[in-house]
Amino acid sequence: MNRYSHPALSFRCLTTVWALLLVLTGITVFVSRLDLGALNIWAALGIATLKASLVVLYFMHLKHEPRLLKLCLFIALLTLASFIGLTFFDVLYR
Repeated sequence: MNRYSHPALSFRCLTTVWALLLVLTGITVFVSRLDLGALNIWAALGIATLKASLVVLYFMHLKHEPRLLKLCLFIALLTLASFIGLTFFDVLYR
């Protein structure tokens, strides 16, 4: 096994992540029906971030990648999140 090989994830682990994604989808639908005002957007983004993190970590195997790749992805996502956040502030205070 060379240094770029990753251990195979178990069926139980993948099934658990899939079930969590289904639960989070249900929570997304539930929260969308609540009237939280401006917090609806933040709740939806928070749940979507959690779901995306699960997909990236387990199904795309980022959990087993080197730290530099994780850091580069984190910086790119932080930049994207700041742009989206600034857009929402612009729309919110018009």
